[in-house]
Amino acid sequence: MNDQAIQDLYKEDYAHCYGCGRNNPHGLQLKSYWRGEECVCRHTPKSHYTGGVPGFLYGGMVASLLDCHGAATAAAAKARQSGGAIGRFVTASLTVDFAKPTPLGVELELRGKVADIQGRKVYVDLEMYAGETRTATGRVLMIELVEKPA
Repeated sequence: MNDQAIQDLYKEDYAHCYGCGRNNPHGLQLKSYWRGEECVCRHTPKSHYTGGVPGFLYGGMVASLLDCHGAATAAAAKARQSGGAIGRFVTASLTVDFAKPTPLGVELELRGKVADIQGRKVYVDLEMYAGETRTATGRVLMIELVEKPA
């Protein structure tokens, strides 16, 4: 799992998300990788995602990036715990704290660490960095989707 993006392991039926779906040609197509005890994603947003102040990322995109990276982190953590395949998770709760404005034109690093796994529920703590500057933190509660029998 370390060398392949977590999102590339999602089943075809669950690979259409705007933020992380490999099958969405108009989306961001985020790629997250397990590194040690955390999940890491690097992404450089395009300039049209500017906020009310030119040169900075708008808050909704900050939340979207944290949300999608949180889902990948949850999926990888659950698969590591169970020894099974990567499942698909949906957001039950997302909180974001904006520490500093996030500049455009720089590569952002998203970091996710699992806080707790309770059955189908996975809590993930998140951080966003622009260079050495932490611009946002968050926490997501992700719920694993249950596959319907064919």
